[in-house]
Amino acid sequence: MAVVLGPNRYGKAETRLVRVVRDGGVHHIKDINVSSALSGDMDEVHLSGDNTAVLPTDTQKNTAYAFARKYGVDQIEDFGLLLARHYVGSQPAVHHARVEIEEYFWDRIPLPGPREERHSFVRSGREVRTCVVHHDRDGTTTVVSGLKDMVVLNSTGSEFSGFAVDEYTTLQPTTDRVLATEVSARWRHVSGVSPSGEPYGFGESYSEVRRCLLEAFAGTHSLSLQQTLYAMGRRVLETRGEICEVRLTMPNKHHFPVDLTPFGLDNPDEVFHAADRPYGLIEGAVLDDDAPDALFAWE
Repeated sequence: MAVVLGPNRYGKAETRLVRVVRDGGVHHIKDINVSSALSGDMDEVHLSGDNTAVLPTDTQKNTAYAFARKYGVDQIEDFGLLLARHYVGSQPAVHHARVEIEEYFWDRIPLPGPREERHSFVRSGREVRTCVVHHDRDGTTTVVSGLKDMVVLNSTGSEFSGFAVDEYTTLQPTTDRVLATEVSARWRHVSGVSPSGEPYGFGESYSEVRRCLLEAFAGTHSLSLQQTLYAMGRRVLETRGEICEVRLTMPNKHHFPVDLTPFGLDNPDEVFHAADRPYGLIEGAVLDDDAPDALFAWE
């Protein structure tokens, strides 16, 4: 039996980085979490312990901080591209770089009356914005944007009936139920750069994709969570030409009507038990039939 080294990579995970931009008395917050992973001509570090080709993970952490100071942090996709291209371009042994970033939102605390200073914030209850950037030595680049922890609920307009049954089925069909889920969505850009060389507009793209997801969830009379998932992905692809594939993970956050008859009370679908687990887990991808090869975008 021959033993060989398989695919491998290494990097720095979860470098927490907060950048404060001071515009006079008005401050702006960028709160992100950066993870980088590098691969390439690095067999010897595994086979013999030779670290010649290894850029320390501590250096990757420092690079994220230094680049935040030198170049600022606007759209997380652009910051990820900057880092990934730097690692591949500056290290001969690095053939491929993967940069993953999460962004956490903060809302400005409103204060009464006119004020020249605005430097107080409260952590937003919004979703977490995400991206994964890949850049390869041959110049190939892929960008996947996304979001997670976006909790949505329709208090009506959802059904579930006509499903398969067997001797273990106890679930009753319903034509009116609460539909709630915690959306994790990732979408693949056709290209990571604008053909004109102008800024790609990742910020606008994110806002519009998010709008499409929410409008489709709210506007779909749901016969199943699978149908809703497809409607959400389809809305993005039909609306945003820069996106060629959407992948969604949507747990069914069940809401069961509580039986109040032991207390002499009716319950006309007003009081529910929000179940924690177990839960149905619905996953799926929606893509253009002529979408370019994903290459390493989803790795």
